Amino acid sequence: MDIIFDEGYSFGLGIFETISVVDNHLVLLDYHLDRLSEGSNFLGINLNVTKEKIQDYIINNPMENGVLKIIASEKNTIFQSRENNYTDDKYKKGFTIKISSVVRNESSPFTYIKSLNYGDNIIEKRKATKKGYDEPVFLNMKGQLTEGATTNIFFVSNNQIVTPKLSCGLLNGTIRKYILDKYDVVEKYIYPYEVSTFDEMFVTNSLMGIMPVYKFEEHIFKSRKKSDYILSEYLKTKTCL
Repeated sequence: MDIIFDEGYSFGLGIFETISVVDNHLVLLDYHLDRLSEGSNFLGINLNVTKEKIQDYIINNPMENGVLKIIASEKNTIFQSRENNYTDDKYKKGFTIKISSVVRNESSPFTYIKSLNYGDNIIEKRKATKKGYDEPVFLNMKGQLTEGATTNIFFVSNNQIVTPKLSCGLLNGTIRKYILDKYDVVEKYIYPYEVSTFDEMFVTNSLMGIMPVYKFEEHIFKSRKKSDYILSEYLKTKTCL
């Protein structure tokens, strides 16, 4: 694979998407294409990615349960594929969450696009893993919850789904958008002290779909009824999305 030296390689001025592939079906492909388009417009990249090119790649690289990663910068367009490593055992256990010491900057436009400037996310994810947690969650400059290193976050209170507002400083994930389109969701400011008042928590991204959360810092969630329902509905229909 030849990579041309450009601003994507030099300065991280590029974008990427990771798409779940199930039996050669690209889950929520239109959502991913929309986000690629938004990111490329912001960075001034001439995007050389079409639905037809993606589908041709899958025809030549079939996947039963895999991941397609698309990387785009000024002079490069790269397609990569691999297996999806989320296991049934992880869903049964649920995720454990820790607050990161790194603060999310809600005033930066890069917070809202899936750019190649991903250093904070990767390093904080590794630190959390070393401490025995599955995912770090970032606060913004006002001390409000925003998102995980690789996930969007949701809570449930009296059967009502709640999630941080986009303006708190977070990426509008494809599964986040799917849930907001399908369910009644309240977007609001959420502070760490409120976590113990919620009945459930779950996190989402394009590869895991919906992941129930077992523990946030030291608080254990005793219910996952709503989370499991949303997950089961997603699994039933994801090859049609």
